[in-house]
Amino acid sequence: MVGAVFVALGLGLALPYVLLTVLPGWRRRLPKPGPWMAHLKQGLAFPMFATAVWLVWVLGQQAGVGAVAKLLLALVGGGMVVWAWRAGAGRGWLGRGLGAAALALLLLWSWPAAAPTADAPAAAAAADADWLPYDEARLAALRADGRPVFVDFTAAWCVSCQVNKRLVLDTDDMRAAFAQAQVVRMRADWTRRDPLITQALARLGRNGVPVYVLHRPGQEPLLLPEILSPGIVRDALATLEPARQGRAAPAPAAAAAARS
Repeated sequence: MVGAVFVALGLGLALPYVLLTVLPGWRRRLPKPGPWMAHLKQGLAFPMFATAVWLVWVLGQQAGVGAVAKLLLALVGGGMVVWAWRAGAGRGWLGRGLGAAALALLLLWSWPAAAPTADAPAAAAAADADWLPYDEARLAALRADGRPVFVDFTAAWCVSCQVNKRLVLDTDDMRAAFAQAQVVRMRADWTRRDPLITQALARLGRNGVPVYVLHRPGQEPLLLPEILSPGIVRDALATLEPARQGRAAPAPAAAAAARS
């Protein structure tokens, strides 16, 4: 799977050059260099800024608000040092050396290398209040009681996971569908590479997220695709009905044998 992703990336990057080589006449249709290139370069900076915001949010999920504050302080201090370095560029190597030393000391002090704090899991728990945290003992007990369980293996840094949450799993319609099917929902947060969750993924034959599995009474666990839609989840929930009907109406002989 990983190899196929990189092959697709390579083909996508190479395809325009291959087309221009095979069809050189198309080069006349390319836009001419001009001031628009500078505007395009500046405009493309904003998606990079958005990516930086997302990465800072992921850091907050992993290491807490204190780590985010230290990182932002490092960025502010780094900008000040670069500004001072450029302002004192005419003073020779001494001014530049002092600026570089100050930058190194600032980054060394403010880089968030401390252990994750307790506020990160608390924030994650508040965001997932209507989901049970992943617990293997509780999962086994629910399955032993004949309860269907839907497990969402996710992580804060996983873009596909966040899209599936916002557009499918955490919508009002899907909450109602899970409630109607009497499905218990569990969320396995793999943001910090929890070893227990890693083992659970390995048992499912997976080594990354997102992974979605519906544990069905009397049936094999059902693995859903990595990209979800409401229809996919509803179809998975519909597979619970035959097993429930089989348990709800046992044959008279079987019921009598069970009572005896």
